[in-house]
Amino acid sequence: MWIDTHCHLDASEFDADRDQVAAAARHAGVGRIVIPAIGRANFATVRELAHRVHGGAYALGIHPLFTPSAQERDLELLRREIEASLDDPRFVGIGEIGLDYFVDGLDDARQQFFYNGQLQLAREFDLPVICHVRKSQDQVIKGLRRHQIHRGIAHAFNGSFQQAQAYIDQGMHLGFGGNLTFERARQIRRLAEQLPFDALVVETDAPDIAPSWMYKQRNTPEQIPGIGAGLAQLRGMAVDEAALGTTANALAALPRLALSSA
Repeated sequence: MWIDTHCHLDASEFDADRDQVAAAARHAGVGRIVIPAIGRANFATVRELAHRVHGGAYALGIHPLFTPSAQERDLELLRREIEASLDDPRFVGIGEIGLDYFVDGLDDARQQFFYNGQLQLAREFDLPVICHVRKSQDQVIKGLRRHQIHRGIAHAFNGSFQQAQAYIDQGMHLGFGGNLTFERARQIRRLAEQLPFDALVVETDAPDIAPSWMYKQRNTPEQIPGIGAGLAQLRGMAVDEAALGTTANALAALPRLALSSA
């Protein structure tokens, strides 16, 4: 079994065939699909979807790219949503949260306000976090340290070996997806090949970050076994070993995934 630790299955790109996409992933051997929220507008949507699709799970959070439209009271709404979800076995953590210094025009103070507010909630409820980390590796790890967060995933990791080790030392796992299938992505491939295997999880970020064989096409969770096979090839290990190992790693990063397997 494989686990897709990051898939925006609620995105509009899947409106025409969402259930078929989820079924195809299941038939390909993807046993769990983690669907992170991006803000108050889709808290209910990701929860409902996680319950509708086989192996669905969800996280709740405010994405840094959506902080311009977020309201400060959304943190209190998120608190209430978390409290209401604690008894739900398909709820796995807080995400997608983080910082983005790649996109122009985002207010740093506003991003930091929502990131730190959500880290406080993660600490309060002892929940793992799924972090958006784009040109912000050092700043995101600084927040994790400040709030003593020791479990979760740095999604779509693309930093240095030193930064990767900082996340690992903090107890975080690192997400790798379609980018590792491109030979030109040399740094990501080196990271995937050489970092401690027990720190790695696989993800699609579907509909984005498609693997090489689907370049510029819509990505889907069905691609996880192919991405995992690429990881296995880089590391010189059997595909079955990579599947078992990354599944164990995902359960360590998001322990509530073990609460529900259907």
